[in-house]
Amino acid sequence: MDDRFVKTGVFLAPFHALRENPLLCLERDMELLIHLDRLNYHEAWIGEHHSGGFEIIACPEMFIAAAAERTRHIRLGTGVVSLPYHNPFTVAGRLMQLDYMTRGRAMFGVGPGSLVYDAIKMGLKPEEQRRKLDEALEVIVELMQGRMVTRKTDWFDLNEARLQLRSYSQPMMEMAVAANRSPVGAVAAGRHGIGMLSIGGTSDESLAAHAKNWGLYEESARAAGRAPDRRVWRIVTFAHVAETREQARADVKFGLEDFRRYFTEVATFPIVPPDVTGDPAEYLVSTGLACIGTPDDCIRHFERLWSGSRGGLGGILLLAHNWADWAATRRSYELMARYVHPHFQRDANALRQSSYDDAATKYASAGAASRAAVQAAIDKHQAEKK
Repeated sequence: MDDRFVKTGVFLAPFHALRENPLLCLERDMELLIHLDRLNYHEAWIGEHHSGGFEIIACPEMFIAAAAERTRHIRLGTGVVSLPYHNPFTVAGRLMQLDYMTRGRAMFGVGPGSLVYDAIKMGLKPEEQRRKLDEALEVIVELMQGRMVTRKTDWFDLNEARLQLRSYSQPMMEMAVAANRSPVGAVAAGRHGIGMLSIGGTSDESLAAHAKNWGLYEESARAAGRAPDRRVWRIVTFAHVAETREQARADVKFGLEDFRRYFTEVATFPIVPPDVTGDPAEYLVSTGLACIGTPDDCIRHFERLWSGSRGGLGGILLLAHNWADWAATRRSYELMARYVHPHFQRDANALRQSSYDDAATKYASAGAASRAAVQAAIDKHQAEKK
């Protein structure tokens, strides 16, 4: 029996085409989390963005608070709060409140900020964002552990700062740092003993970079006297599944071109390079960036991520992309929950299969004995009537 257990979830930026009604987009994002909760997905991480018109949640904490009232089990994380945009004391206080309001279902994901346009609008220098992530995280971890902090930098000044509440989650609210190619996130996460969210694609090259970052995480953790735990490592990928590969390819024609255009014209890291002139779906599948196919294809895609981690990981998150229309999107998440997830969660059907196989081997003899017992009861009843 496979004893691995991989958490499943989504990384919800979200991405919405410019022609759509923004109110209905946000409502559909909420419906997605309700749907995933019913399907037993473990977690959802919600992003913070302020520019570009495509990723339209500006305050993940607000969205999480509303989602927590509409769901029962799924854990809800900020994916991520861009720490250079906030005073570390006030953002720690907001997340601590969310820890209570969700009764421990909230998670605190942090990062430097991915959209350069956000930083420009706030007067921040992009080259300083990773330094500020590190400085803010040092303070926030102490605050979340109930400590008093006095710290002055060129962008915040804390004087005997301490949160009013102790963490509802014990020993501390779960935290994670987004890590792409830069080593900053991996090193910081390891030093503080918190989780790591690997974003930036799942091509062979990207998987190698993620594995290298995990190595840096382990080095940083051990240097700080901590034991690294792969269960806190999640990798973000793309997937859309249907009953057939042909149906999956047809489904993503709905929104993939809008997505490709956004990442070519606005976002600074094109998912599909501008010089790719063929079918973008074919490019995504052939490079290992995405699974667009059947549940069996998705199992193979996830197995590749597991192998590429070079030792295992704790979670696989689907970047919620809206490539397909709403009905096909819901169906894709359902098919993955029904047929893909059990394969990666201690082989959930292994004992069922064993029990079935055991019964099948005894079918002939047990069936004969059962039929004989029934016939004996019939014969006895008829004999008694005479």
